[in-house]
Formats: sequence, structure tokens, C-alpha cells
Amino acid sequence: MAESEEWGKPVERRGRLTAVLALATLISAFGSSFQYGYNVAVLNSPSLFMQQFYNATYLERYGRPMEENFQTLLWSLSVSMYPLGGFFGSLMVAPLVNRLGRKGTLLFNNIFSIVPAVMMGVSEIAKSYEIIIVARFIVGICAGLSSNVVPMYLGELSPKNLRGAIGIIPQLFITIGILSAQVLGIRHILGNSTGWTLMLGLTGIPALIELLLLPFFPESPRYTLIQRGDEKTAKKALQRLRGWDDVDGELSEMHLEDQSEKAEGHLSVLSLLSLRSLRWQLVSIIIMNMGQQLSGVNAIYYYADSIYASAGVKQNDIQYVTVGTGAVNVFMTIAAVFIVEASGRRLLLLCGFGICCGACVLLTVALNFQETVTWMPYVSIACVIIYVTGHAIGPSPIPYVVTTEMFRQSARPAAFMVAGSVHWLSNFTVGLIFPFLERGLGSYSFIIFSFICLATLLYIWLVVPETKNTTFLEICQMFAKRNKVEIKLGDGDQPLKESKESLGDELRVTAF
Repeated sequence: MAESEEWGKPVERRGRLTAVLALATLISAFGSSFQYGYNVAVLNSPSLFMQQFYNATYLERYGRPMEENFQTLLWSLSVSMYPLGGFFGSLMVAPLVNRLGRKGTLLFNNIFSIVPAVMMGVSEIAKSYEIIIVARFIVGICAGLSSNVVPMYLGELSPKNLRGAIGIIPQLFITIGILSAQVLGIRHILGNSTGWTLMLGLTGIPALIELLLLPFFPESPRYTLIQRGDEKTAKKALQRLRGWDDVDGELSEMHLEDQSEKAEGHLSVLSLLSLRSLRWQLVSIIIMNMGQQLSGVNAIYYYADSIYASAGVKQNDIQYVTVGTGAVNVFMTIAAVFIVEASGRRLLLLCGFGICCGACVLLTVALNFQETVTWMPYVSIACVIIYVTGHAIGPSPIPYVVTTEMFRQSARPAAFMVAGSVHWLSNFTVGLIFPFLERGLGSYSFIIFSFICLATLLYIWLVVPETKNTTFLEICQMFAKRNKVEIKLGDGDQPLKESKESLGDELRVTAF
């Protein structure tokens, strides 16, 4: 163990990826995050056959064909219920993770996957499109919870030197979920008139696997120690996760964090919004999550098929090119896992939003000239791939990592609740507004996305610090001056005293 001191305690040795940590990461990410990505893309390929089912069911019930406007409304509901469910799932994060724990919430969340999987699987037999719409809302709740709880759980399991890499794993499984849905959606696999119900129902399998295997892995040690006060269980969990018995340094850091925030208690969203010491952290996660969703990533995917068609890709082959784009997304997210600890979070965010901004501008030019310049459609395809690459290395995975890192234990659930709500509301807004934006502005709508990317980039450049390889308390210190508060962790090198009175003396607001 290193002899140097940090926050008045010995610095713990560098963490390593043990079998327990690796398996807990893979099982929770596959069981929860994978489903988020899978259900984002699962409706794309079989949409024609599902709408035919909607029409046939309506005709059988009422003896007349469904009106076009009503069919459009039903399909819009089928798509948009998912992000709406995600928003409501995000609102459930704080109460559930505080009551059930991080692992407990993930296990409970499987209800919101298995039930809708069965509902969607039997929808054709039941001859009910209403079941699909309701099921999409319920599976959206699952996604809203998992998109927030998995990064929180893994961030609290990980040693600080691996926190960034492990924090990107949920996003990696989201992209693998999207790719899996694209592959299964190929016409001769399940994206046809007989296979679409099975394709929708498959989302329950990862949930069943998680339900069977995750109970064998530890709860978050930080939750167990700080929120449950069970040091013995927390120590055992840490020893399993780290692969060595000497975890006193990490336990000491947790105790210090616990003492530094005893006066705050468990923060609600309202108290989080009013707390001066967390003001800039809160603004930062709101802007990063809005930037992530409002940067045009959903619009790029919406436009992709028409871009490929204009470049001369045969209609039947577009599905394979789409799978190729999904594979690029997965590959670049894997790259982010390996470079995030070396390059840092801030650089990946800046590069990612910068690439997306440039790709949106170039795509606007290419779309306007692709009818007159013969080679311009190929530039459009290149722009789509470049955009997907840029989004995969920074804007997609890093906001989840940074949300975990910017907040201490008492504030983290409420912070994820705010971040998740912003994420899903922004997602819902883009899905609702983009068709009208595209109709009114056409390809120029991407200029709006480029400005959003640029604005987010400038904010990150000016405000967001680098958080790699630092403790949660150190990150709190980084924001202290900007928030105009002073956080002292004790007299000299001594840790905080237990009493709330002494804490009141150590944590005070000053006018810098």
C-alpha cells in the first residue's frame, strides 16, 4: 500500500478487475442495460407487419378498415409510450434505491420486463394492439430505472481507477441491445409477419437471467455502510470485489464521506435543487443529459435509411447497412471503455460533441447537394458513420459516468432521478417534435442539432472538470469554489468528528 496520505488516510492500492466485479458488471448490464437498447430498436424492422396487425385487428372488430390518421396515432403511441415510461421509471429511482438498495432495485425492476415481455408475446393471439401499447409503457419503466440504477450500482462497486471503464459498460450493452434488435429484425430471421411477436417477447430473457444470477453478488458496499450502517457486510462485500482482505483504506474513505454529509441526510429532489454546494454539479448533469438526447442522435437514425437509399443501396440491403452502423456504434463504445481512464471523461465529451457538431453541419450540406452532385450521397453516408462514432465515444456513455462521480452518497439517488427525468423527457421531446421539424426545415433541422452540440461543448469546456481517478470527496472539493462553499474535512489531517455540531463548523458557506 502506498505510504502517501490523502484526506487524512492511507491511499488504498490500485483496484483490479476481479472475477466477482467483472461478473456483477456483466450480469447487471446484460440483464438491465441490454433491454434498454433492445427495446429502443425492436420496433423498427417489424413496424410494417405490426401496423398490418393493428389494421387487421381493427377490421375484425369493427368490420371496417382503420382510418389512416388513427393508425398513425396508434403507432405513434406504440413508439412514444416507451420514453414516457422511461420518464416515470426515472421518478421511481430515488425511493427504490434508498429503500431496496441498488442490487435490490435491479432485481425488483425485472418485474417491469418479464410482465410486458409476456404481454407483447401473446398480443397477436389475444388480438389486441392495446396490450402492446401498455406493455411498451411498462417496459419503458424498466428502461428508466435500469438506465439510472445500473451506472449507480457499478459506480459504487468499482475502485476509483476503474470507475470510468466500468461505468461505460452499461452504455456498451445498450448498443449491443440495439445491434441485437437490428440483427434479429432482418427479414429472414424475425423481422417478418410470423416472427415479430417472438422478437418483442425476447426482452424477458435477459431479465430472467439477471433474476437468477444477480442475488449471488454483493450489494453496493457504499450503500451497505453509509445508508444501512452495516460495516461488517460492507467489508465482506469489498473483500470479495477487490480480491484482498485489506480494504481499510477504502472503508476509511467511505466513513469520511459519511461524516462529511451527516447533516444533509438523504436528499430529496427539492432539497437537491436548493442546495448551494451542489448547484453546479446539478446544472452540469442537466446540460449533459439534454445535450446527449437533443444532439440529434435519434434524428440521424431516422434519416439513415433514406440516406442509404439515395446513395444507391438496394431497399432490401438497407437493413444490412443499418446493422453495420449498429456494429460501428458497438465497436466505438468498446474503444471508449479502454481509453476513458487514459484520456479522461472531459476530453471524450469535448471530442464527441465536437465530432457530432461537425458531422451535423457537413450532413446538412451533403443532403442539400445530393440530388445535384453524384458523389454527395456517399458523403452523407460518411457523415452518419462519423456522427455515430463521435456520439459513441463521448455523449452516449460519459454522462452516466459523470453523474455517478459528481455526487456523494446522500445526493446520488436524487441526482440520478433528475438526470434520468431530463434524459427521458428530452428523448420524448425529440421523438415528438422531430417529424414536424423535418417537415418544416428538411435537412436544415440538423443545423439546430449542431448548435446544441456546440453549446454543450462550450459548457463542458468552461465548467466541467476532469474526474478520472479521483474520489467522490475530491470531486466535491473541485466544485466547492465554483459553488462558493468551503468544504473542510477536518482539522489538519484529522478526519471529521462524528457530531453534527462539529460538521456545521467544518462545512460552511463563504464569499469567495
